[in-house]
Amino acid sequence: MGGYPIVRDGYIFIFAALVLGVLMYLAFGVYGVIFPVVLAFYFAYFFRNPHRTIDMDESLIVSPADGTVQDVVELDDDEFLHEPCRKVIIFLSVFNVHVNRSPIAGKVTYQKYICGRFMPAYKDEVGFENERHLLGIENDKMRITVTQIAGILARRIVSWVTLDDTMEKGQVYGLIKFASCTEIVVPRNVEIQVKKGDKVRGGESIIGRVIE
Repeated sequence: MGGYPIVRDGYIFIFAALVLGVLMYLAFGVYGVIFPVVLAFYFAYFFRNPHRTIDMDESLIVSPADGTVQDVVELDDDEFLHEPCRKVIIFLSVFNVHVNRSPIAGKVTYQKYICGRFMPAYKDEVGFENERHLLGIENDKMRITVTQIAGILARRIVSWVTLDDTMEKGQVYGLIKFASCTEIVVPRNVEIQVKKGDKVRGGESIIGRVIE
């Protein structure tokens, strides 16, 4: 998935918009084409998969998504880490890149899909009530969880990896269609490098640094 400028899930939307454009042209002439063409360009923009330069330093954890840091919270426990940890919540607007990237190199050893509601992705309750897909990734240095969370417009979570798959750091592994939220949970020996309100870029922005 990482080698294509537009992820494959976007082509059906682009094609549908262009077909609509042809039909609108036949029905209403050249002015009927304007909206479908704009829509096709938006879908190409939304499903974009830009190249990112990944810092391969094993002590650094990169952002799993583009967006705005909504909060950084302390947790007493996590269903995969089973220890005190920290969670970084990233809100993605409809204008952000929506592909998700692995924050570390490692193996998927835990996976959980939870059906739920479709509340706006900026609300505090979304991590508990909305539809979401959680991955536990581990290597010989650490274990983390990354969760894709659907929003009021994001009605489909896509993941191209499953249990026992191995991912490279920064590898594109999934997608949330339209506005959404992504959470990453890390152990307490990771020093968080972002704060609420920061803008982050998936695969490039440093979320945390492991303290030896």
